[in-house]
Amino acid sequence: MYSCAKLVSNPALVRGGVCLLSRPASIPLLSYTGLRTEQLMPAPARGIQSSVTCRDIDTAAKFIGAGAATVGVAGSGAGIGTVFGSLIIGYARNPSLKQQLFSYAILGFALSEAMGLFCLMVAFLILFAM
Repeated sequence: MYSCAKLVSNPALVRGGVCLLSRPASIPLLSYTGLRTEQLMPAPARGIQSSVTCRDIDTAAKFIGAGAATVGVAGSGAGIGTVFGSLIIGYARNPSLKQQLFSYAILGFALSEAMGLFCLMVAFLILFAM
């Protein structure tokens, strides 16, 4: 608290006002004794310019993102294989639970397939909507 009060009560900051506080922190604020208005005016900002290189980088990022989202489709295929493999093993161990095991397998298949379709949808959104 003492350092805040000392900073606010500094005469250089009081003379410079808010313009001093808007300058970058790399400039030593307390070393200025007399400030001119030219020094306080910020430099004009450059507009964002789109170039061929920036567009190429954006296109590459789209393809990388779509490829990463497509990996989820492969995960969905592995999940479906695991679900039906477990169905066969469960049916071989206890044939009397055929109906209940099959309903669980269909539920697992539907959830795995939905996740794969969601990943594919995200890949297409990255490619064509952005």
